[in-house]
Amino acid sequence: MEPLASLRAAAARLRAGDPPLGEHVERLCRSIELVDPGLRAFVPEPGRHDRLAAEAAELARRHPDPADRPPLFGVAVGVKDVVRVDGLPTHAGSALPPGVLAGPEAPLVGRLRSAGALIAGKTATAEFAVLAPGPTRNPHDPTHTPGGSSSGSAAAVAAGLVPLAIGTQTIGSVIRPAAYCGVAGFRPTLGRIPAEGVLPYAPTLDTAGCFASDAAGLGLAAAVLCDDWRPVGPAGEPVLGVPVGAYPAEVGPEALEAFERTVAGLGLTVRRLDPFGDFAAVGHQLRTIARYELAQVHAELFDRFGGLYRPETAAVIRQGRRIDRADYTAALAARADFRRRLAERTAELGVDAWVTPGATGPAPRGLESTGDPVMSLPWSLAGLPAVGLPAGSLGGLPLGLQLVGAAGADELLLAHAAVVERRLRAKPQDVPSRRTDAT
Repeated sequence: MEPLASLRAAAARLRAGDPPLGEHVERLCRSIELVDPGLRAFVPEPGRHDRLAAEAAELARRHPDPADRPPLFGVAVGVKDVVRVDGLPTHAGSALPPGVLAGPEAPLVGRLRSAGALIAGKTATAEFAVLAPGPTRNPHDPTHTPGGSSSGSAAAVAAGLVPLAIGTQTIGSVIRPAAYCGVAGFRPTLGRIPAEGVLPYAPTLDTAGCFASDAAGLGLAAAVLCDDWRPVGPAGEPVLGVPVGAYPAEVGPEALEAFERTVAGLGLTVRRLDPFGDFAAVGHQLRTIARYELAQVHAELFDRFGGLYRPETAAVIRQGRRIDRADYTAALAARADFRRRLAERTAELGVDAWVTPGATGPAPRGLESTGDPVMSLPWSLAGLPAVGLPAGSLGGLPLGLQLVGAAGADELLLAHAAVVERRLRAKPQDVPSRRTDAT
């Protein structure tokens, strides 16, 4: 695939009027019409061209002076179909009547509009952002999954249809599809982006996020989307932590070997530790919380429309209904203890960011599953910010690298991601020798 256009560069050109918005909309709609029938990243929308043309004309009328145009002026954004957008029905990848899922537009969409973005359309999702895959194909090989549940958003950016797309992550639904599709993904600290107007999966775990081609694009989007964003200057060389123990054992041998080569090639200080303790218990805690909360979220809807739910989603809801409230409460308490211990271990080790594979390997063949989210599981349980970066390939399919920072330090994490990204793109002879502190 061709190198993807930078969101920052695309936004700068559009603010300067190159191309004019009317021409930009024509190109956008033509690309979606030509590419998306085979990709199926977008939810079909009759009248997409007329809607976007009208919105672009109004945007140009409001901002005639290029010097005064907002940061995302004219940028086309795909929005995952669990996020409410005025004028576009919310299906959430389901067969439920869209009226029962309707509600006010999500504030995050309002922030995009205020920044000048054009909503290109809704992007496909696994049903209710859970397990049952959407129709999207991987842009690198249509016989492989694009990941999920934010499948359409990742694929739309990877295919070059839009330079920015919105996803959500409860466990691994931004970082994993970013890895599978070869794009950058950002999952902020829990709560940094308003959750109103986003259909929940598990409210104490859910986080909206975004996809772009690179870390700079993620930073531009984050400054618009996140509460109280405070940009930081260029970061120095981060000290990276590499988890050991049961966690990396989940990665396929070839993918793990590729990850170790990538980390070695960064030329950064690396420290190794098992930060999780009983990793099986960590997984149990997250699954208990997620399934219990999903069942609570869908209690009324499932009673009314259970026959319309896909089998995979229905099975998880039924599992959640069998979880006792006391077990859920105990899992929440264990989660709080896990967060505390993880923060302490990170500080003791002097780690600026944890680095891991973005997924257990390249995108699996077939469309029956969206892949394994386990690489994101402990970090999502802790509510920590994560960035996914493209990091080579295996068997012709992309691999991803995941960086995880401290809670609330999203700005610094993206600055560190920019450093790592430059090292990933450097020629081998340009990379300093590896420095490792084993712990």
